[in-house]
Amino acid sequence: MTTTQAAPTTGPTTGPVSSKVPLTPEQLKAFGEEMDAIRQRVLADLGEADAEYIRKVVKYQRGLEVAGRAMFYLPPAWPLAVAALSLSKILDNMEIGHNVMHGQYDWMGDPGLNSRMFDWDTVCPGEQWKYSHNYIHHTFTNILGKDRDIGYGILRMDEDQKWRPYYLGNPVYAFLLMVLFEWGVALHDLEVENIVSGKRKLEDNKPLYPGLMRKIRRQALKDYLLFPALTGPLFPLTFAGNAVANLVRNVWAFNIIFCGHFPAGVETFTEEECRDGEDGQETRGHWYYRQVLGSANISGGPLFHVMSGNLSHQIEHHLFPDLPARRYPEVAEEVKEICQRYGLPYNTGPLHKQVGSVFAKICRLALPGRRTPKATPAAGSDVAAAAA
Repeated sequence: MTTTQAAPTTGPTTGPVSSKVPLTPEQLKAFGEEMDAIRQRVLADLGEADAEYIRKVVKYQRGLEVAGRAMFYLPPAWPLAVAALSLSKILDNMEIGHNVMHGQYDWMGDPGLNSRMFDWDTVCPGEQWKYSHNYIHHTFTNILGKDRDIGYGILRMDEDQKWRPYYLGNPVYAFLLMVLFEWGVALHDLEVENIVSGKRKLEDNKPLYPGLMRKIRRQALKDYLLFPALTGPLFPLTFAGNAVANLVRNVWAFNIIFCGHFPAGVETFTEEECRDGEDGQETRGHWYYRQVLGSANISGGPLFHVMSGNLSHQIEHHLFPDLPARRYPEVAEEVKEICQRYGLPYNTGPLHKQVGSVFAKICRLALPGRRTPKATPAAGSDVAAAAA
């Protein structure tokens, strides 16, 4: 239970910040201070247990990869080989790669777990991803026109995105993005939608091409030539196994990430709505507020959280992206309690519910229609809303 300042319960000296923010400036400031206190407490507690955890995950990930590639030499064990390699790629992508490249383990001083040196087993270059994700997405989370992760430049994922006939294909585009997710992430920085609209020129992408082509070539050679070739006459089976493992990783990552960002009840913002400070900039409290309303969690057990890279705690990840993700479960109840006290929704639900909500939205937003009003919680509510 937090010991920092609680939300004011007496009449505020000023009204709510805006129609979307039911908190007064005083409440918003206090909310930000409570979130800052959680972050500082966890940072002060980081130590050997955190280092041991990530090293253990890396050990398991490498063991699964070695086991999977070894079993490709035994054709009857092909399903087990694919399963082991799939789990290895999921761990590398979610609990290791994503979190290490966020700088969550830079404090360890381990070159192999340093955000500036680590690269993951996917076709997206780490340096490009860190710019589009760590900076753009986490700075401008769910701000329309700034956060390009809203629909990835391909999908209509919010009612405030103007409908065009192109979006009739929303479900098809979503399916293709899911099965080819690593490629969608890799090509994200090319901003193809802005090139089509004339907002960006092809030559603007030239600095990105060398790193992108180098990473694509490396991944393709590893998964589709080198390792299959090492199995000799079993080349086709190994080739297929690597392709299936990449597919499994893509489908898993897509669903975890979309369930953390796009279920019913998740809010988006305009740039104007984020200028709540006296200097016309966004205050720290509003930034935290935006992370809560722009995220959703997925309930599950410890193994599920590890396999999701703890992005099943997307609310906590957006609030504290530089904290080791293994710490999110331990602060989640405290974050939820604070949200309840301030009358803010804490969007969470089981995987099947969040997946159903996301795909219902994908299909609904493929069609034109009147905008569905988004409910904003009233200040002082004691209820943390679950995903609808």
